[in-house]
Amino acid sequence: MIEERQYHPLRSALSAEMHLRKLPPLKPGVRMAQILLLPDEDGRWEEIEAHLGLLCAGAANYCDPQSRYFREMIGDTMFRWERHNEFCSFTFIREAAEAPWFDDTPFADVPAGWLDALPGRVLRATRIAYVAEAPDPDSPHSPFAGEDLVLCTVMAGRGEIRSDFRLHADGFGRLLLIDRGLSGLEAALTVQRLQELGNYRNMALLGLPMAQKLSPEVSNVEQRLATLTADIAAGRADDAAALAELSYLSAELARLMAATRYRMSATLAYADVVAARLRSLDVGKLPGHQTLTGFTERRLAPATRTCASFASRLEDLSRRAAWTSDLLRTRIETATAHQSRDLLASMNRRTELQLRLQQTVEGLSIVAISYYTLGLVGYALPGLGLRAHEEIVKAALVPVVVLLVWLGLRRFRRGLEG
Repeated sequence: MIEERQYHPLRSALSAEMHLRKLPPLKPGVRMAQILLLPDEDGRWEEIEAHLGLLCAGAANYCDPQSRYFREMIGDTMFRWERHNEFCSFTFIREAAEAPWFDDTPFADVPAGWLDALPGRVLRATRIAYVAEAPDPDSPHSPFAGEDLVLCTVMAGRGEIRSDFRLHADGFGRLLLIDRGLSGLEAALTVQRLQELGNYRNMALLGLPMAQKLSPEVSNVEQRLATLTADIAAGRADDAAALAELSYLSAELARLMAATRYRMSATLAYADVVAARLRSLDVGKLPGHQTLTGFTERRLAPATRTCASFASRLEDLSRRAAWTSDLLRTRIETATAHQSRDLLASMNRRTELQLRLQQTVEGLSIVAISYYTLGLVGYALPGLGLRAHEEIVKAALVPVVVLLVWLGLRRFRRGLEG
């Protein structure tokens, strides 16, 4: 036997997760309603959780909403609450075979005013009817708009769905599931997959308005960056002005990427989930009607491609800005190297001139020192009794004195250099 102390801290939670978030077995006659809710723009869930408590506080097995999922019986209505990262869903299920397909039957046990005071923002709301039989879909009394009717089979023909995916006067969409041999578990799984498909489709579409709104800003940055790169390459741009422009464009790109990266990546992730749900529903075509797959792909695929293209443009612009920065940096470094080279050449010329001047000064210094030395010798000659030959002696000493002075200065210079 494995002792509990040996469990990973998340083992129990992960095992329970595999059995949560599923509907109970359904049979024809069930009426359902689901509301998909996003918190307010500040992203706070406290108001939603508090409002949820008003509905379920009196239930016998009320669960803390912070658990992210629970279900309770409210009178004869089964209520499910499910929280995801960005949204939560409220699902109401009630058996009412004789009730109209799309009325308020699922909300029969909900306190008056509770729905009207629902906090947050409703992204999707759907009424669902699961029935054994349904009249001709082309009947003038059909609850769906004929030109937009989606009618197809699911689960390899064991179920049939009808919907126009429109918002009706009550603010809800409508989905009809007709039994063609579904078991209770298959019906529950079908409804769950259909709702998840619709929910994730709407979440995926949230990225499209953002991409459309910000595309002109991206185009402006793209054009300015192209112009700047061309000016730098042609040598027409002033380095200081180019650096200021590039800094501004890089900051704009960083702002756009920070504002859209999550939404664009979420759109692609949600679109992948939608594709997976479509495959799992095993949609079949009925002559003369559009299918759920065709309807979804025709509307979602262009939006997904637009968001993917938008994200790709930002990534490409970021790389191009980096290349332009490298180009400008190389240009500045080259100009700096040329300036350094010219400065060194100037310093070499100046050093050479100083050396020549020094050599000239040394030559003059030898002459001057030799002159004064001979002058001192001239003062000493009378004392030595050589007054009569003073000029001859001084003339003879000139090369000797000059040679000695030159040797002395040379030795002194070498000592300094050492």
